[in-house]
Amino acid sequence: MGGGCGIGSQAHPASTLSGPARPVTVPLGDRGHTVDLPDTDPRVRRRVTGWAPEQVAVALSAEPTSAWISWITGAFQMGGGGGVKPLDPSAVGSVVRYGLAADSLPHEAAAGESLVYSQLYPFEGLRNYTSGIIHHVRLRGLEPGTRYYYQCGDPAIPGAMSDVRAFRTMPAVGPRSYPGRIAVVGDLGLTYNTTSTVEHMVRNQPDLVLLLGDVCYANLYLTNGTGTDCYSCTFANSTPIHETYQPRWDYWGRYMEPVTSSIPMMVVEGNHEIEEQIGNKTFASYSSRFAFPSEESGSLSPFYYSFDAGGIHFVMLAAYVDYKKSGEQYRWLEKYLEKVDRSVTPWLIAGWHAPWYTTYEAHYREAECMRVEMEELLYSYAVDVVFTGHVHAYERSNRVFNYTLDPCGPVHISVGDGGNREKMATSTPPMATSHADEPGHCPDPTSTPDPFMGGGLCASNFTSGPAAGSFCWDRQPEYSAYRESSFGHGILEVANETHTLWRWHRNQDLHAAVADEVYIVREPHNCLLNSTRLAY
Repeated sequence: MGGGCGIGSQAHPASTLSGPARPVTVPLGDRGHTVDLPDTDPRVRRRVTGWAPEQVAVALSAEPTSAWISWITGAFQMGGGGGVKPLDPSAVGSVVRYGLAADSLPHEAAAGESLVYSQLYPFEGLRNYTSGIIHHVRLRGLEPGTRYYYQCGDPAIPGAMSDVRAFRTMPAVGPRSYPGRIAVVGDLGLTYNTTSTVEHMVRNQPDLVLLLGDVCYANLYLTNGTGTDCYSCTFANSTPIHETYQPRWDYWGRYMEPVTSSIPMMVVEGNHEIEEQIGNKTFASYSSRFAFPSEESGSLSPFYYSFDAGGIHFVMLAAYVDYKKSGEQYRWLEKYLEKVDRSVTPWLIAGWHAPWYTTYEAHYREAECMRVEMEELLYSYAVDVVFTGHVHAYERSNRVFNYTLDPCGPVHISVGDGGNREKMATSTPPMATSHADEPGHCPDPTSTPDPFMGGGLCASNFTSGPAAGSFCWDRQPEYSAYRESSFGHGILEVANETHTLWRWHRNQDLHAAVADEVYIVREPHNCLLNSTRLAY
């Protein structure tokens, strides 16, 4: 018999082996107004001087024997017209010293990348931005499952090296080797709710963090620093281009540094990272600030890539670049999935920003074109779990494929409620507390496509099942196992080749709580459709 509730209703977590869970909706009400941290908050202020590194971060490479260290030196600049002159990336070196003890760092990596990016608006009265110098250095030859101490900066310049930090590499690749805990969060932002989410997440001591897009919401601001909860509601008719206030990225990097400098974080793009500027250029900040294992995984793109963490193979995909079967992303995904050996990495987990399976009114069936193009490929390779964000609420599905309960389909989990300022609203009244199956809340099909996702109008009325002839169900769909509107984060704990425990940690009303948990169980003998290399 199916479960589906949180731990308050049963002694042990439910299991997907029990079959589809009975749909559960937890009514939590309005989360209240969400407020950004101001630029006067000491946690977002620049605390270094000269060429000293700040915003230090660790990211994984494709394999646990390698990792990326990133940081920024020098201050960003803001100004109008041509008054902003970029810093010279060659003015300061990119060096990481590392070792197995804080007082002994015998290894040095100096082959990396340093760059500066600009966000430029060719309109009178708008302020342009140029970043500090961003550094990315890859460490190689690391031992899996090992704690490394490191310093980054330029040892040739006095005061230009960071304090000693430490991080742990992922376990060795193999079917009996897994990270202890993986934190999953989306749409994080930089609000007081963000701080609650991050504090609760850190208490769970994750070994890895997945951030599923919509990082700091710099595009809810004008270039003069004026912000809003809904840009299109407030500014759409008064600005010549969708502006951003790029210093919010620096504020976010400073606030997050205690986390990102010690726990590897893997990021994928969301719609709030598009940030259009002069010459129709997009994603400049996202592409510049984070290190991605793109080259190592053969994608050569910051938008989609893959990596291993013990016996888990992660595939991070892009909802806002071409995902069609004829495109580069699809061809890369198809080629890469063919190489995945499930006897070595039994778990195959995918992540991207916009969910395919959401029952909330906001963003309902918005990613339908991407689903139509890619779902069959992911199903044929028996992807186990899909993590997404975007919708500012929590929802977990039953195993599903093509809107139908399927014991071999992945479990889709949407966690787009990390704490963002955008609250529960889109550009118009639909709210993340409203469900498309409630009377009066089913959106017009023509309103669902997102122009930045491409593909046109792909969502239409269902042709079979309980919702046949309608665009929305008249009750919580059977593929939706659990949903609630709350801020929080999730923790994934993989136990072995077949069992993983998923927990959703709600921080509603600033109190951490486990609201939903389930054992996700693989059945490789029944479901590995496109692979003869099974994980026993």
